[in-house]
Amino acid sequence: MRIFVGNLSFYTTEQDLRSLFFEYGAVDAVSLPTDRATGQSRGFAFIDMPNRTDGEAAVSALNGSDLGGRNLEVSEARPKSEAGRPGGGDFTRRRPGGQKRRW
Repeated sequence: MRIFVGNLSFYTTEQDLRSLFFEYGAVDAVSLPTDRATGQSRGFAFIDMPNRTDGEAAVSALNGSDLGGRNLEVSEARPKSEAGRPGGGDFTRRRPGGQKRRW
């Protein structure tokens, strides 16, 4: 089960999250995305737990709990949409009259 954890402190580490979720069962992976420019945490993470029952127990127990002075938002992660980002990533602009213009 993939779990989304939001409202994290910028000082939260992967080890902090692994220890927190390990209380509810095995943890396969912890993904803590960082900002490319600063290297600072983006304030959310994904936790992979192999056992769905353990994952559901962790979600219900940890949602709204305090970690580093912040109330966590914990839920089952939603799958990425197949469409991707809004706008389609085409990098084209339409000129008046409907003609495409490549930048």
